[in-house]
Amino acid sequence: MTKRLLWLPLLLAGLGVHAQSDCDLLIRHAKIIDGTGNSWYYGDVAVKDGRILQTGRLPATLKASRTIEAGGLVVAPGFIDVHTHIEGDEFKVPTADNFLYDGVTTVITGNCGSSNVDLGKYFRQLDSLKTSVNVGSLIGHNDVRRAVMGSTDRAPSPDEQQRMEAIVDKAMQDGAVGFSTGLIYLPGLYARTPEVVGMAKVAALHGGVYATHMRNEGDAVEAAIEEALTIGRQANIPVEISHFKIGGKQNWGRSNVTLGMVEKARQEGLEVTIDQYPYTASSTSLRTMLPDWALSGGADSIQYRLKDPATRKRIAGEMTAMYKKRGLKHLDYAVVAYFKPDTTFNGKNIAEVNKMRGRKSNLKEEVQTVLDMAEMGNASMVFHGMSEKDVKYIMQYPFNMFASDASIREFNVGVPHPRGYGTNARVLGKYVREEKVIGLEEAIRRMTSLPAQKFRLKNRGLLLPGYAADIVIFNPDTVKDLSTFSAPHQYSTGFQYVLVNGQVTVDNGKHNGTRSGAVLKLNQ
Repeated sequence: MTKRLLWLPLLLAGLGVHAQSDCDLLIRHAKIIDGTGNSWYYGDVAVKDGRILQTGRLPATLKASRTIEAGGLVVAPGFIDVHTHIEGDEFKVPTADNFLYDGVTTVITGNCGSSNVDLGKYFRQLDSLKTSVNVGSLIGHNDVRRAVMGSTDRAPSPDEQQRMEAIVDKAMQDGAVGFSTGLIYLPGLYARTPEVVGMAKVAALHGGVYATHMRNEGDAVEAAIEEALTIGRQANIPVEISHFKIGGKQNWGRSNVTLGMVEKARQEGLEVTIDQYPYTASSTSLRTMLPDWALSGGADSIQYRLKDPATRKRIAGEMTAMYKKRGLKHLDYAVVAYFKPDTTFNGKNIAEVNKMRGRKSNLKEEVQTVLDMAEMGNASMVFHGMSEKDVKYIMQYPFNMFASDASIREFNVGVPHPRGYGTNARVLGKYVREEKVIGLEEAIRRMTSLPAQKFRLKNRGLLLPGYAADIVIFNPDTVKDLSTFSAPHQYSTGFQYVLVNGQVTVDNGKHNGTRSGAVLKLNQ
């Protein structure tokens, strides 16, 4: 009996049948775009044990447990979104559907200075949870500062600086990909450059990147860029300037100046890159509309100031003067994405909310409406303030990645910015196929190998043997973002298959619930 069983594999082979498959998955007849920026070519991709086994024109005799007939669809590395804010949402929606349907297989969180302080613990939680996307994280300055100093408006003592640097050091040892700041947010807006440089130096010792939401993205954007570059030079650390933009109509057209600063720094030897979302509106907190000094001390202090008539009058006066200087007669550029105290405000701009509250339609009254909302609790906002011309100009810069600046979306909750659903599909559909702002291979490079290189994600971002099998298969003729500002909860279309670590997660256009994502740590 035993001898006969030993002969069985040879018998099957003689009949042309393999007892075992050569690979787990075989993608046939694809238009391969490998992530390098090189031209597409026709070929096949074989996957085994979560990694790419072979690419190219593979033998017809190659056997697979499953074969996907691509039929000329584009096969590319899975997209890497280097600027997300998923903390908390991954436990609500671990399947991360909005990212997968947009071709994203890896996200970097911890941006804008906001992260888990104990990243070792966070990574262990993710390992237990299992998400549908890979997750890497930066260590965020705002939360580190808050853990040591609270929300105070002062410089740290030498002991406090040392304690903050120790937290960054521990986070880097635990696998953080770098250090982030949000210098427009509490309490980071109270930090001065030397404080940030000290912590950036610690991240640099481990090979991390410095990713920054700069101090200003409007009237003082040039000074903010110069600060970011200074931190990079003094800390000897690669710089990533987040969601690069020009805010405010009075500043439209200055992107040639700001990009010029970035390119000059690169020519001088600083490894600086940028990322961008392909929209003319930003999204952040309602409280960023208030003067910086009014935010000191956190939520309780803000409410205390707004309840004091004299202080509230001062805040309102400064805001009204600022908006008049910008030439604004109404605050209709600011739209409520989510306001928990009164969800009827969601999707309305401040001018409309002001009318809902029975006030006169003028700037002074609209400022009071903002202050009422700030007193009741913070709100997530969408701000329409950028030029399409600037967006396109920035998009053409070769060292610019595409990033959503978004969370994992809870479907049908609030009226969030559409970038959380359609960033990559919008680039591929609107700006590549329809408007030809950049080429397809170049767009894929910016979504794959460039972010993998910048954030030192080993064996990701290219279709090469031995690399992780994070793969997207999409139709370049039909890929499209459906999410809009008025109806954001719509998934992108055109991505037929998405593999994460070799596991099919989007199968023939449908998320199948697979959760094969991994925690990605620096250089691991």
